[in-house]
Amino acid sequence: MDEEIRGLLATMVGGEQEYEAMFADKERMETGAQQLTDLLNSVPRAAIGTENFQSLFITTAADMRIILLMIARSLIAMRRYDTEQPNTTLVEEAANLYAPLAHKLGLYQVKTELEDLSLKFSEHDVYYHIAHELNQKKRERDAYIARFVETIEERLHQTPLKYHIKQRTKSIHSIWQKMQKQHVDVDGVFDLFALRIILDSPAEREHADCWQVFSIITDMYQSNPKRMRDWLSKPKANGYESLHITVKGPDEKWVEVQIRTERMDDIAEHGLAAHWRYKGIKSTEGGIEAWMANIRTALETGDKEPVTGLVEDEVFVFTPRGDLFRLPMGATLLDFAYAIHTQVGNHCTGGRIGERHVTLKQKLQSGDHVEIHTSNNQSPKQDWLGIATTSRARAKIRQSLKEAEAGRITLARELLERKMKNRKVEYSEATLMHTIKRLGYKVVTDFYRAIAEERQDVNQVLEAYQAQQRHERGEDEVVTRSASDFVMQQETENEKTHGHSDVLVIDQNLKGIDFQLAKCCRPIYGDEVFGFVSATGGIKIHRTDCPNAQAMRERAPYRFVKARWASKHGNQYSITLHIVGQDDMGIVNNITSVISKEEKMLMRSINIDSHDGLFSGHLTVMLEDTDRLNGLIRKLKTIKGVKNVTRV
Repeated sequence: MDEEIRGLLATMVGGEQEYEAMFADKERMETGAQQLTDLLNSVPRAAIGTENFQSLFITTAADMRIILLMIARSLIAMRRYDTEQPNTTLVEEAANLYAPLAHKLGLYQVKTELEDLSLKFSEHDVYYHIAHELNQKKRERDAYIARFVETIEERLHQTPLKYHIKQRTKSIHSIWQKMQKQHVDVDGVFDLFALRIILDSPAEREHADCWQVFSIITDMYQSNPKRMRDWLSKPKANGYESLHITVKGPDEKWVEVQIRTERMDDIAEHGLAAHWRYKGIKSTEGGIEAWMANIRTALETGDKEPVTGLVEDEVFVFTPRGDLFRLPMGATLLDFAYAIHTQVGNHCTGGRIGERHVTLKQKLQSGDHVEIHTSNNQSPKQDWLGIATTSRARAKIRQSLKEAEAGRITLARELLERKMKNRKVEYSEATLMHTIKRLGYKVVTDFYRAIAEERQDVNQVLEAYQAQQRHERGEDEVVTRSASDFVMQQETENEKTHGHSDVLVIDQNLKGIDFQLAKCCRPIYGDEVFGFVSATGGIKIHRTDCPNAQAMRERAPYRFVKARWASKHGNQYSITLHIVGQDDMGIVNNITSVISKEEKMLMRSINIDSHDGLFSGHLTVMLEDTDRLNGLIRKLKTIKGVKNVTRV
C-alpha cells in the first residue's frame, strides 16, 4: 500500500499499531475497494452526491475499513492532482461523496482538505479570490482577534479554570458556501473566523466547566440564539462534543466561539479514532469489531439522531434517469412504482430490471436499474395488497380501491334513479330505504354494490319499490303487469342464459318511455338495436352497427340498455341509400320507376352526380322495415348500370 495512504490511514485509526492490526488483510481491502470502484463506475454521476447513494455505498462495503481506505485514496489523489490532465470525475467524487463521509466520521481535517481541494480545481478563480482576500486582511483580522481574546482572558483569569485559546479561519470552501447562500462577497461573510476555548478539566467537571465559560461569554457579549449548538448534552454519533455560540464582539462584528475540553478537542481533530481510544477499545480482534460497528453507526446517522434498523435492512434502486430510491429490504417492483408516483403505481403492469422483464411481485436488490411499465387500462386490484410491502404503497392501493368502489356505487345509484325517471316512478328516500331493508340489505352500500356487480336486478328493485309505495298508501297489493313487463317475458334463448335482462321495447303506444331514433344511423323496424341514455335522461335508439357505437361503449358503458322492436304499428322510417354505377342514359328514371311501383314506399329525395362516365348519389325513401329495405336494395341492383347499393 502507498506509504502516504498508509500514513493517512494510521492517523485515522489512531496510530501505526492500530493500522497494522486493522489493515493486515491487504487482499480483502483491495477486493472491497475494487467492488466500490465498480459501483461508482456503474451509476449516473448525478446520483453520487445524494444521501441515498451514500447509503448504498456503505451497504456495498460490508467492511467499514474499506470506506476509510477509499477516503484516504481520494485525498491522496487530490493532493497529487495534475491540472495539466484534469479529471472531473475525481473532483466530483471527492466533493460529493468522500468529503461528506469524512464529515460523518468526524474526520474534519480530511473533510476540509477534500472540500478545499475540490473547490480549487473546480472553481479556480473563486478559490484564489477568497484566498487573496483572506491574506489581504490577515493582519487586520489578527489584531481584532487579539482584542477580543484579551477581554475574554481578563474574565477567565478570575476563575480557577485551566484553559488555552486557539483561533482558526474558516475553510475557503466553507466561506464560499456562505457567499453562495447569502449572495455576498467575502466581506459580507460575518463569521470568517472562530475561537476555540479548550479547557483542561477532569472528566467529572467537563460539562460544568464548559457551561461556566458559556455563561461568562454570553454575559459579556450579545449572543445569537439561532446559531447556538449544544453537542455536550447530546454528542454527535461520531463522538463529537462541543458548545458553539456566536456573539457580537467589538465593532459589532460576529464571532463564533467553540467551548470544549482537551479530550473533546482531540476527538474533534481525529474523529472516531480518538473517540474510541478514550472509550478504551484496544486493537484486539474484539476491539476492532466494536470500533467497526461504531463507524457504521456514525456513517448511517451522520449529524442526525440514531435511527432504528441497519442499512442492511434497506435496498437502493435506480430509475432509468439515474434517480436513486431507498426502500425496505423485500420491497417489490410494485412498491418501487408507488415510491415514484401514485399514478405510476396505480397503472403499473410490470417492469424491466436490466434486460429482464419482471412482474409486480419481483423483489428488488440494491443496485438494480428498474424501468416501470404502465397502462391506462390498468388499475389497482385487491390482491395487490398481498404484493406491496411498504406502508405508502399499501395505503395508496387501499385508497384507490375505495375510490373505485365509490365510483361503482355512484353509477349503480344513477342507474336506479334513471330507471325510476323513465318509468315516471316518484322517488322517495324513505320509501327506498324501506325497500332496501325488505330486500334483505342491512347496509345501503351493500345494496348498491350488488346492483353494480349485477347480483341484484334493477327491475326487481323497482317492483319492490312500487309495492312499498302501495303499502304506504294503504292500497291492496294487486299484481299488475305493464306492457313492457309482458314483452320482457318473451326472452330469446341467449337472454335467458343471463337471467333477467333489462329490455327496452319500442312501441309508441307504450307510455312512460321517452326515446328517439338516432340520426347518426337511422334505425328502422327489423334492425338490431340498443338504447343509449342521453345526458337529459331520454333514450336514443341506435343500430348495433352504428359507427359511433364503439366510442359510446368506451366512454359510458353504464348508459347502454337493451332494446328491441315490439311491433310495427304501420310506422314508416326514413332511410338513405348510396348508389354508384355507370352513367347510362335514363338511369335516374329507371331508379325512380322502381321505387314508384313499391306499395307503401315514398321517395323523399334523390341526388345524383356524374363524372367521366360514372355516377354516384344518395336516395332517401320512407319505408316500414328492413324486409322492405332489403327487397328495394335487391331490385335497385338489377337495374342496368347500377354497380352497388348500400345503406348509409
